[in-house]
Amino acid sequence: MTATPTLDRRREDGPGATRRPQAVVTGIGVAAPNGFGAQAWWDAVLRGENGIGPLTRFDASGYPARLAGEVPGFVPEDHVRSRLMAQTDQVTRLSLAVAKEALDDAGVDPAELPEYAAGVVTSSSAGGFEFGQRELQALWSQGGQYVSAYQSFAWFYAVNTGQISIQHGLRGASGVLVTEQAGGLDAVAQARRQLRRGSSLVITGGVDSALCPWGWVAHVAEGRMSPGGDPDRAFLPFSADASGYVPGEGGALLVLEDAEAARGRGARVYGSVAGYAATFDPSPEAGGGSRLGAAAGLALADAGLRPDQVDVVFADAAGEREADRTEARAISELFGARGVPVTAPKSMTGRLSAGGSSLDLAAALFSLRDQVIPPTTGTERPAEDCPLDLVIGTPRTGVELRTALVLARGRGGFNAAAVVRA
Repeated sequence: MTATPTLDRRREDGPGATRRPQAVVTGIGVAAPNGFGAQAWWDAVLRGENGIGPLTRFDASGYPARLAGEVPGFVPEDHVRSRLMAQTDQVTRLSLAVAKEALDDAGVDPAELPEYAAGVVTSSSAGGFEFGQRELQALWSQGGQYVSAYQSFAWFYAVNTGQISIQHGLRGASGVLVTEQAGGLDAVAQARRQLRRGSSLVITGGVDSALCPWGWVAHVAEGRMSPGGDPDRAFLPFSADASGYVPGEGGALLVLEDAEAARGRGARVYGSVAGYAATFDPSPEAGGGSRLGAAAGLALADAGLRPDQVDVVFADAAGEREADRTEARAISELFGARGVPVTAPKSMTGRLSAGGSSLDLAAALFSLRDQVIPPTTGTERPAEDCPLDLVIGTPRTGVELRTALVLARGRGGFNAAAVVRA
């Protein structure tokens, strides 16, 4: 095993330092391809239900990849005010529904909070992409007078943060992180910083959706999507047969609170965000390789933990051979070969861009609650060059789970790692 890096804590733990607030999760909302609503999704995960299937949002027959993870059973009109329908994209409508579930789950009425005590920090990779495509089509086919005035903000990366804030009167410190798949963890870390700066509550995480032709060609152009046509065999993390990833939509939003404030109101707590770190890969020309392992080690140091105190790892699980080898190497160097259970429930949803890692964070918290590790589906066994104790086929029970590590990588070299504790 490699040594775990240490962090300088003098600013927070030195003489005269004030109490360092502990960030805890008190509410969870989910929209995922294998379940709409947190409990429905989690039940489906434990049953191993695959949410990947043929893309139905548009005709994808002319593209080299035609599978996606689409959120089922979502009727926007049931969750979004009628006046907002004309000014919102699918991703914002999903986000509003998920935020409402998270707040209800936490038992919080934002109207009872001080005016500037609560905020929103979300992640995004494309903003309202489908809305933007529709308005560009109107521009070029009909003229500028047919472009919606709402295009000025409906496409924007921060639109989910803004609409959630307006909907619930959350006027405290807010923001958006744009780091693709790593964004869900980065947003939670930023929310934790806001708690340390005095906020009492932050809605955070990520929900993403860009299942439209404009978004699809962006995936195709990168050349990393799986061309497979079998939904159960297209996305195979850590398998020797891995051929790429399958895109999806959805994600999770969490209610993050200061632990003392949560205890004071008698809130149910899923767990604490005990550690976090982010690193950035050098350019391929510069060499040096992936720094995902460094992010994991720094997150453990931030949590004050040793590698042998981690009970399960939720992997980034790219589904691409070289990327999977790189992640498996990072995990093995930190924990030893097959030294810790590893799982990738995103095998049932596809990669959800900015929503993916916050959904993994939700899965980690449910795992700690229920003392069960969800399975990785599709992959029958890890490849020889991925020496992992991969949980496959069925959930793993009979294990004591106190600490989980969640890993994420975003396009462009972003790495993030978060530690949650029961």
